[in-house]
Amino acid sequence: MTTQTLINRAEMRDAPAERGGRNRPVAAGGASSGTARKEHCCPGTEHLMEAVVERENMLNAFRRVVSNKGAAGVDAMGVDGLKPYLQTHWARIKEKLLAGSYQPQPVRRVEIPKPGGKGMRKLGVPTVVDRLIQQAVHQVLTPLFDPDFSVYSYGFRPRRSAHQALCQAREHVAGGRRWVVDLDLEQFFDRVHHDVLMSRVGRKVRDKRLLRLIRRYLQAGIMEGGLVSQPTMGTPQGGPLSPLLSNILLDDLDKELERRGHRFCRYADDVNLYIGSRRAGQRVLDSIGKFLNHRLRLRINRQKSAVARPWQRQFLGYSMTWHKRPRLKVSSSSVHRLKMKLKSSFRKGRGRNLTNFIEELTVTLRGWINYFRLSEVKGIFEELDGWIRRRLRCIIWRQWKRAYTRAKGLMKRGLGEGRAWESATNGRGPWWNCGASHMNQAFSKKFFDRQGLVSLLDSVLKFQCNS
Repeated sequence: MTTQTLINRAEMRDAPAERGGRNRPVAAGGASSGTARKEHCCPGTEHLMEAVVERENMLNAFRRVVSNKGAAGVDAMGVDGLKPYLQTHWARIKEKLLAGSYQPQPVRRVEIPKPGGKGMRKLGVPTVVDRLIQQAVHQVLTPLFDPDFSVYSYGFRPRRSAHQALCQAREHVAGGRRWVVDLDLEQFFDRVHHDVLMSRVGRKVRDKRLLRLIRRYLQAGIMEGGLVSQPTMGTPQGGPLSPLLSNILLDDLDKELERRGHRFCRYADDVNLYIGSRRAGQRVLDSIGKFLNHRLRLRINRQKSAVARPWQRQFLGYSMTWHKRPRLKVSSSSVHRLKMKLKSSFRKGRGRNLTNFIEELTVTLRGWINYFRLSEVKGIFEELDGWIRRRLRCIIWRQWKRAYTRAKGLMKRGLGEGRAWESATNGRGPWWNCGASHMNQAFSKKFFDRQGLVSLLDSVLKFQCNS
């Protein structure tokens, strides 16, 4: 039985329900009531595991996992070893999946710095085989759950992006909702209650083998420092299934906000509600906190959440201006993070060939500007371009080392002998000299353009002209 067949059956079941008030809110409480379960469950989903292990679905999952690459899990197997392993062991794995007896391996704990350097984010890296199975499950469950998700939910969904969320947020503010309730869910991925989440998955999935497999992935051990611990709550970030599960859980929040008539944008666990006044925003913050605690067993981080003007907060790395028709701009914290990342690269590039270093630098800059290309405030890009070129001139100045070498280098770049020697022997430090007129004349923007350096300002102007 194919995935499409199952989806078609579910759509046939949903057709009369839409006329009869399918979107009635679920009864309050941690788990859904029997009435709610009957209303949401999809007949025909008792055999979803067959759709998961279907050949075409597994081939698509295999291609996705291989293209994503990623680190090895606790078994040290990389994506290059996946194909030969499956050729030998897939029949046994498939049999266990269909029998409902497959047991995932523990995930490998990895910690990465959070944006801004405040603390560490804990990731769980599944084995490549478990990533394959999770991806296959994700491909089967997405068509069942995604069509019913809120239009204001943008994270980790097909044909939806952070850029769409930002444009929607700007429209909310332009429509007169000039206060934002910025919700921060306290340790969201670490605090997901397994029973609450599984009750939400069980609304549309009746295949007990698949439900059992998902719960086992939630409860898979975590290997850290050679020891395996068993989690009692949370869903580890790092697996293909985790983003979908987070959307399934937080869909209850989306539906509650829609029921109350709020305008909001949610990207994963980043939630911004747009309100008409500070007093109304404070009431919403308090009531939503109670709802999350009672219904989903989640808590709001009161220190990071706030009711403020949209231009005083950031959302997905952007902020906006105070104008009646606000404009998107890069947040100051995003600029700071980029500078900190580039400073580390510049320190490593002091003794390297400039052309090769610029090639590597370009990869970072292209990725950054592709994300922040929606910014309508251009001044920061011009400032960053100048700062980057000054850093590159600093590398050149340091590599010249001696006054004689610096004078000769400046003369080769077109400066007169007297000015070159005066500049080379001025006794100033590298940072001052690389912002001075002699280095700006010797190594102008045109020089760095020929070297292949990406101009952030030119890139964003080109994008906005094409769009």
